[in-house]
Amino acid sequence: MGFSLQHPWAFAFGLLGNVISFMTFLAPIPTFYRIYKSKSTEGFQSVPYVVALFSAMLWIFYALIKSNEMLLITINVAGCVIESIYVVMYFVYADKKARWFTAKIFLGLNVGFFGAIMLFTLLLFKGDKRVVTLGWICVGFSVSVFVAPLSIIRRVIQTRSVEYMPFNLSLSLTLSAVVWFLYGLLIKDKYVALPNVLGFTFGVVQMGLYMFYMNKTPLVPEGKIAAGKLPVTGEAVTEMAVPRSCKAEAMSHHSPAVNMV
Repeated sequence: MGFSLQHPWAFAFGLLGNVISFMTFLAPIPTFYRIYKSKSTEGFQSVPYVVALFSAMLWIFYALIKSNEMLLITINVAGCVIESIYVVMYFVYADKKARWFTAKIFLGLNVGFFGAIMLFTLLLFKGDKRVVTLGWICVGFSVSVFVAPLSIIRRVIQTRSVEYMPFNLSLSLTLSAVVWFLYGLLIKDKYVALPNVLGFTFGVVQMGLYMFYMNKTPLVPEGKIAAGKLPVTGEAVTEMAVPRSCKAEAMSHHSPAVNMV
């Protein structure tokens, strides 16, 4: 249904969602270019990329089980490829401890948990019940991923600094949520539509906070005051905090009906 021209508006929104989500998947490229140049992960975390890969895998499985959801498959296949490249690059340049942690997360989530979901849904359910069960699993995971921005929102309020929350990212994620919500609505798929209501809400809140705090003076941490040292760019509000805490988490937040569907 998602690829049928008998539903031109659904096709249009699904295609637009593919474009927006694809661009969002590419958001961490500057981060990984920096990792490549420095030959070090420099403290960046791998979890958001592993989670984003799992999300894409989960939505592909849902789309295949439901059938006729080509637009969900296309964007999430692209997401799987891109996120896999990120994870491999991270694994190559990470130190031994980070590499081992990444391997454990990947094996536990993308192999173990995903395999368990496949066995659970394929062996215990049939027909529509299988689709419904898998759909609610996707919704549950998507909602849990969308909760991630709460820590970013709290940090922005505490520090009065929007460097933790890039406006362009918040805008693209909000637009993605709107487009995929409309797509889910038009094809009458509540499992695609529902998570994006939450995604839209968080996106609007983030943009509102950005507008409110963009001209505010960031608060100086007490430790810095005591030491007689003011925070500078790269310290209290580091450049690394943006892709690690914001871009990646929101994105893995992302694959996206939940994040990019």
